[in-house]
Parts: sequence; structure tokens; C-alpha cells
Amino acid sequence: MIKVSFVPSARFARQLSLTAALAGGLIMAAMVPAEAAKTTLVLGMSVEPTGLDPTIAAPVAIGQVTWQNVFEGLVTIDQAGKIRPQLAKSWEISPDGLTYTFKLQAGVTFHDGEAFDAASAKYSLDRARGADSVNPQKRFFASIASIDTPDAETLVLHLSAPTGSLIYWLGWPASVMVAPKTAADDKVTPIGTGPFKFAGWSKGTKVELEKNADYWNKAAAAKLDKVTFRFIADPQAQAAALKSGDLDAFPEFAAPELMNSFDGDARLVTRIGNTELKVVAGMNNARKPFDDKRVRQALMMAIDRKTVIDGAWSGLGTPIGSHYTPNDPGYQDMTDVLPYDVEKAKALLAEAGYPNGFTFTIKSPQMAYAPRSAEVMQAMFAEIGVTMNIEPTEFPAKWVQDIMKDRNFDMTVVAHAEPLDIDIYARDPYYFNYKNPTFNALMKKVQETADPAAQNAIYGEAQKILAEDVPALYLFVMPKLGVWDKKLKGLWESEPIPSNVLSGVSWGD
Repeated sequence: MIKVSFVPSARFARQLSLTAALAGGLIMAAMVPAEAAKTTLVLGMSVEPTGLDPTIAAPVAIGQVTWQNVFEGLVTIDQAGKIRPQLAKSWEISPDGLTYTFKLQAGVTFHDGEAFDAASAKYSLDRARGADSVNPQKRFFASIASIDTPDAETLVLHLSAPTGSLIYWLGWPASVMVAPKTAADDKVTPIGTGPFKFAGWSKGTKVELEKNADYWNKAAAAKLDKVTFRFIADPQAQAAALKSGDLDAFPEFAAPELMNSFDGDARLVTRIGNTELKVVAGMNNARKPFDDKRVRQALMMAIDRKTVIDGAWSGLGTPIGSHYTPNDPGYQDMTDVLPYDVEKAKALLAEAGYPNGFTFTIKSPQMAYAPRSAEVMQAMFAEIGVTMNIEPTEFPAKWVQDIMKDRNFDMTVVAHAEPLDIDIYARDPYYFNYKNPTFNALMKKVQETADPAAQNAIYGEAQKILAEDVPALYLFVMPKLGVWDKKLKGLWESEPIPSNVLSGVSWGD
């Protein structure tokens, strides 16, 4: 046997060394797993909720944390504003509109293990409609005369009168299902059936939710493991937190004038969507001089809505002439009913007995759009000889006490967030102190039919009455201004109902 010795050249040795290094690198790369997708989310909100149970208090921030995340309803409202089955998988309505029979999902449990069934659904609705109920939308349940539970998966509602909006109302945050054993503590420790469970609340700072691993609806299970809601009131601080990466998203950014500051940011995107936020200057219709329709009409005609939108919300908004938005079924543009006309406004004031104008006070909640709107209106009213003093009013506590409870005000300015809430002008009592039997009859009539076309025609008549009577000065609809990480998927760009629905949110590449 001949043994041959081989001595490599220097060049070959270098190639051999490089090949070995590359191979080693490939082996090491194969040993290191691909970077896992992010499963946490830090989301900013301007207003901290006063509690976490949307069935006992009205502020929309409550539902923006817990609706569809912690709590669910018999039905839900999707991103397009459509009603969808949820804890009720189906329902039937009797021909006379007086009996609603729901078939419930089987095998659903609350986060503490208590079963959701017909008994707990009955408990939730009885709690909402009971004599001692503090539900902010108690009126939703007023026509429910009695409730039967033939078996664990069947719920039957017997109504005293047809209620065409009942199914829609059952999708609202105020109508979510609560657990009988824990409902009393939901304000601070919410327990629902949703895709996320409550994990903690650091008052003044944050609320934390975690994925519900036992969620009943596997097709809609949360993709995120943890969500943190951080509360930041100052718009400059909101922008800074977004740009630094301390926040992943701010679905309702509070400073339209800062939206351009995100232009060119490599990480963030901005979105402008639709909302139901109707900014109105509500008047105390029972107090002089606002009890005179001519005065109210004069004030409306003194306002150039476009100028208000420019001054209050950087030109981002849609003018309205009634308490209705272009998103709502049966919408009609009423901005020309009482158009901007200073001379006609002066003539109406003189006709009402105020040729030299008058003085009053507007109580302005301390949210950016309100004082800005008030300052623009103040200048416009001065042109017709009316002096408006602006009184900053802490929101929600002081504002709710003065306006909603005591009715101790001349005028206020606030964004009404509830969809299809034109019926608030028929509520007695309500802060406008507006009384119109014809309007009230329309609100009753709209519930007597479930036919959409008939309802839309009635809503059209109602819009016209409000546009002419002006119990409130109708200003504009605020857009939904969103800022978030480009890699985030599934956040709602528009808002048919105030919410932060997170079950479909995930991180992409």
C-alpha cells in the first residue's frame, strides 16, 4: 500500500477554514429558534374609567376597557355596526313582536368557573331592569314584562309592548351578561365570559388584562397574552409615549393638531375613522331665555360650524344639523335648516325680546374639544350681542352633578358617544329639559316596528324636529383618530360603538 501525504496550499487552507466557519454558523443558526411573535400590547387611553362594570355606570371609558374583552352579551355589534350572535347563538321573535326566544351557547363559563346559562342570563337582565337598578341604560329593558327559562339553554323574554330596537340594545356594553355570585364586585374585579380576564388595576395608571385560556369560542380566542391599558390625559405626553415606544397604540388620540407630528415615523401609522361622537352644546330648555325657540334658533344661526371644527379639532370633523351622524340609518343632512346667518340671528333675538342680547354661562368639561369649541362660539355669539362666559367644569364628577343631576346650568358642550341615541330628547328627565309630545310620539312609534325602512322614515321626521327646535346646538361629529405600531393588526379603525375590541388583535411581521 502506498501512503500519500498531502500538504494543502495556504490559499486552500483559507478556503477550508471559511467553509468550516460558514457550516458552523449554519449549524448554530439552526439551533437558535426564530424570534417569537410579540404577544403583549400596551394601549393608551385619555380617560381612566371610574369603574369596570358597564352595567352600573355610563362613562364610555368603562366599556372601552371591558366590553368584548372581559364581558360579552347575548349578541354583539361588529366593526361594521351589524348585530351578531354571541352568548345567544340564535333567536326567534314572535309575529306580534312580544316574545323573544333565545337559544344559548352550551358549555360557557365565567372566568371564575361559574356556569353561564339561562339562569345567569335571566339574573343579568333582571338586575338591569329591576326597581333598584342603576344601569345607565335601564330604559332598554323597560318593556320586558317577564322572563322564562324553560331549560339551561333557552331564555324567553315576554314584552309588554313591541320594542324594535331590543336586539340592537342587547349588544351594548350596558347589556352584558354578569355572574350572579360576583356581579356585586364587578366594578373593581370584573368577571365575565370574554377572551380576556381581569389581571389588575393600578388606580391612576393602568388596567391589565390577560388571555383567558379557557375561552369558550375557540374561533375568536385572544391572540395576545397580555394587554395593558395606560391612562395618559395630556396629549403631548400621549404623543411622546407613542414616539418613544412606551405605547404600542392610542386608538383614540386626543390631539388632532399633533397628528401630523407622526408623519414619516418609521414605526407608527395614523388612521382617521368614523365615530358616533356628536359634539353638541346642550341648553337648559326650562331656563330663560333658552325656553324660547327663537333664542335657540338665533344662537344656532350665529354659529359657523366649519369654523368651530377648524378651531376645536383642526378641521377634522363632519358638521351636523341634528343629533344624528352620517353613519346612522336614515341619516339626513340638516345643516341647512338653520344655516349660518348673523343678520337673521340678530332679527330673531330682537323678535324674542332681546335686541341688545343677553349674558349666560357655559359649563365646559375639561376635555380638549369642549373649551376649544366654547371659545370659538364665544366669539361668534359676541357678533350678535350675546355674552357667553366660560366656566371650566371638572369631568366627570362635577359635570355629572351640575348638569345631569342638578340641572344647574345654562349651556354645556359635550360629545354624546352612544349610537342612535336621538331618543334622549324624549327621556324625562334628561339634562336638556326638552319637552315635545310630537317628538316623543315618534320615539314610541319607532319601537312599534322592526321594519328598517319604516324606522328610517320615522328617524327622518325626528331629525327634522330637532333641527328646527334646536334643544341643543348641533356642531360636529368627531372622527376617530388612531395612532399605532405598523405591525399591529386587527384594531378597529372606525367605531360604531365606543370600544377597544382586542380579541382579533395580533402582531404581524
